[in-house]
Formats: sequence, structure tokens, C-alpha cells
Amino acid sequence: MSWLDRLTGGFRKTADRIGENISGLTSKTALDTTTLDDIEEALIASDLGPEASKRIRDAIAARRFEQLDERGLRTILAEEIEKILTPVAKPLDIHGFPRPHVILVIGVNGSGKTTTIGKIGHHLMEQDYGVLLAAGDTFRAAAIEQLKIWGERIHAPVIAGKEGGDPASIVFDGVKQATETGIDVLIVDTAGRLQNKQHLMDELSKVRRVLGKLNEAAPHDVILVLDATTGQNALNQIEVFQETAGVTGLVMTKLDGTARGGVLVAAAEKFGLPIHAIGVGEGVDDLRPFDPRAVARAIAGLPPQ
Repeated sequence: MSWLDRLTGGFRKTADRIGENISGLTSKTALDTTTLDDIEEALIASDLGPEASKRIRDAIAARRFEQLDERGLRTILAEEIEKILTPVAKPLDIHGFPRPHVILVIGVNGSGKTTTIGKIGHHLMEQDYGVLLAAGDTFRAAAIEQLKIWGERIHAPVIAGKEGGDPASIVFDGVKQATETGIDVLIVDTAGRLQNKQHLMDELSKVRRVLGKLNEAAPHDVILVLDATTGQNALNQIEVFQETAGVTGLVMTKLDGTARGGVLVAAAEKFGLPIHAIGVGEGVDDLRPFDPRAVARAIAGLPPQ
């Protein structure tokens, strides 16, 4: 199955939910204000967020349709979603940075951080970059073991300590080892920070300070991993982590397991942060940079072009 087929299949639940919400809204002979309001509310209910939904409503109103069928509405949806996604569709770029290039990966428990690290590492190694993984999530022994398993799977070394150890110490050792061995990229796992756990947030700040002492430009990337199944809660996570950790880019996972994939659009419209990749499956190749047009058409329920 091609990536486009997996992408379309991954967004099927989202597209079906949007279809259910807009069904019957285009049957009137003219698009009056009430119908436009209903369309906007349907898009908000589909997790596209108020900003993006209003933008799409205004785009439909501006075209002054005498009549618009569901296929036409889906086409406009795809066009407007593509406009929202295009500016933020930015693959992870490590060219031109000093070595090691340090990527700090953050997010709440269960978002798919460790799996995402493994997939990013695999993607970089396919481009012939040397990758070192650092197990900075010392709160859970399972997280350390999971990262080691991913290291074995993609043939990348892993630096780790004991459960309950100091994450900043692991990060320090990771930068030191990467520097001494000429590793191109150091990817740092972190514990799943809950927004209401201030001490965990403080620890994340400590990790950043340690990195800054070793390399004032580090971390070069702070990637927030978001679980699409959480819907609008993902937006709250972006807001908190952006303030606390200085998020530079996003990765959204589990889009194949949810009808709430519209939150990808809401995040793009509200925050404008680069979205480096999306995940639509469990396979090592199922996390990829995304094509805004293909994603927009998949969300709108249209076949790929």
C-alpha cells in the first residue's frame, strides 16, 4: 500500500465525521446566513477549531454560490485546509547546524514520544546521519527499555541510566558522547510532562539549562509530540508547552485511530508552529513529512490527486 493510500485511510474516520456533520447542509437552493452558520458550527464540531472554521465559512460566503452540493463543499474545504497547512508543513531540517544537532522531544504520557523518536531516528539514519538516542525519561523503567528496543531496531546507540536517575545527567552524558564520537544528531527522550505538574516542568527547564551550558544553541529543536485522539486538548498542550519549553515544532501521531484529525488544522491555524511530521500507523515508515494538499484532501474526504 502506498503512502498516499495509507494517508487517505488514516484520515478516513476524520473525513467520515466531517461528512456526517455537514450532511444535509448544502441541500438548500441558496447559501443563506443560517446555512453558513450551520456549516461553521459543523466544522467546529469536527475539531477544525473556531479560527479555521470561520475562515472556511468566510471563503464559502465570498464565492456567492447560488447552490452548492456536498462535493463542492468538500472541494472548498480541501482548498482552504491546504491554505492553512501549507505554511506550517516544514520537514525537520538539520542541515547547516553544528554537530551534534540536539533534538529535545517532549509531550504528555501516552502521546507516542518514544515511538516517534525511534521513527525520526530511522528517517535520519536513512539519510546517512549518525544518531544517538538519550533516555531522558527516567521516571519509568518501561520508557528506558522501550527506547533501547527502538535503538536496537534502527541500529542506533542509546545512552541511558537507572530508573529514577537525573535526566539532566543523562542529557549531559549524551551531548558529551555525541561530541566525542562525531554523532550528527542527539535525540533526547523526556518524561511525559503533565501540565499541572510544576516540578516536572521545572525539571524540563533544568534539562534545557544543561544543554545550553554545553552548547548555547542547544536544543536546536524542541519537538512536541501530540496524540490526535485527544482532540482539542492537544491545543491546550501546545499552549502550555510552548510557554514552558519553547516548542519549535510539532509531530502529530495516531491520526489513523481517531475521528478527531481535524485538530491538525486547528493547531496550524491557531499557533502557526511548524508541523514536521504526522503519524498514520505503527510501522517505522508511517511517520513522514506531509504533503499539505494530500492531507487536506484526505481530511475533506476527497481522493488524492
